[in-house]
Amino acid sequence: MYIVHFVENKHIILSQYRKNKPILNEEIRIKGRKGKIKNIQEQENRIVYVEVEFEKKKKRR
Repeated sequence: MYIVHFVENKHIILSQYRKNKPILNEEIRIKGRKGKIKNIQEQENRIVYVEVEFEKKKKRR
């Protein structure tokens, strides 16, 4: 089991306790926003920091 912190622009978006680690370039959806995993950093035994790049929000008129 891993503690996974999803990060965008040095801000933690979501923390989860997961059975498996995410994969690089995996498509992911967090809080209704689509994104892609850009970087994974593993610290200590079970702590993983995952850098996510979200799609730009479309402006509605």
